[in-house]
Amino acid sequence: MKGIILHGGHGTRLRPLTHTGPKQLLPIANKPMSQYCIESLREAGITDIAIIIGGLGAKKVEETYGQGEKLDVNLTYITQDSPKGIAHAINLCKDFVGNEKFVVFLGDNIIQKSISGFAKNFEESNHDASILLCEVDNPSRFGIADVKDKKIIK
Repeated sequence: MKGIILHGGHGTRLRPLTHTGPKQLLPIANKPMSQYCIESLREAGITDIAIIIGGLGAKKVEETYGQGEKLDVNLTYITQDSPKGIAHAINLCKDFVGNEKFVVFLGDNIIQKSISGFAKNFEESNHDASILLCEVDNPSRFGIADVKDKKIIK
């Protein structure tokens, strides 16, 4: 299984912090935000990871992570020339992924629990896609999934 981390966006809502680089490199507890994504994937046994980069901060991402050796992963950088959305970014990874299943992380999302069980279940399933959801106290701040019999119906 492979991993994809989307490192896009301009971080306009976090300015002036993002004037010098992408929001995914802002430190959270002394680590770049997207490093948590890399570590989650690695802990799930996923070490071949593509990072989708673009815009002014692309070079800074490569300078920060290199080829992934310090994090015990293999990183591949794929450039998205202009922001055309998540589906477009994933489509750019066709050659990287090949026929393997893959996990997608948004580089500015931090998941507090392990994704190992989720990744294992997905890899062993015959499903084309799975979405990781979690309950929150105030769902009005997030997208709300209507779930019935373990399937998203709305």
